[in-house]
Amino acid sequence: MSLGSTYLTIVKKRFQSVKELADITIQRLSGEELNWTFNEESNSTAVIIRHMNGNMVSRWTDFLISDGEKPYRNRDEEFSTATASKDELILIWERGWKVLFSALESLKEQDLLKNITIRGESLSIPKGKSDQFLKEMLDKHNDGKGIVSI
Repeated sequence: MSLGSTYLTIVKKRFQSVKELADITIQRLSGEELNWTFNEESNSTAVIIRHMNGNMVSRWTDFLISDGEKPYRNRDEEFSTATASKDELILIWERGWKVLFSALESLKEQDLLKNITIRGESLSIPKGKSDQFLKEMLDKHNDGKGIVSI
């Protein structure tokens, strides 16, 4: 087995392992616990689930041929404090992972050498500032034309 193939196998197994650990935690929590926050500055597990789904769907959909920050993504909505049922959250959770695993399964060894883009930079963005950050990054990297490469 080549180094690239071995790497892809390890990456797939590692993602699966991380998901399995999180699945166990989600199953152990009630709907109320999934929506609980320590204070108004902290994120509930529900928010983390929505945000991870948003990241996985945006980042891994057509990631070899399009920017990882899709125009349809509403990142700020992912941080909404709206409550959701446990069943709804599990559906959201599984949808994101399905996109990620589908993308990983489609990868070939030669894809490991390709450049991908995500807003030109990968940084943490403050709540409520996604649109502003995206505009600043696009302006910084390409005069706002919407195409960014790294």
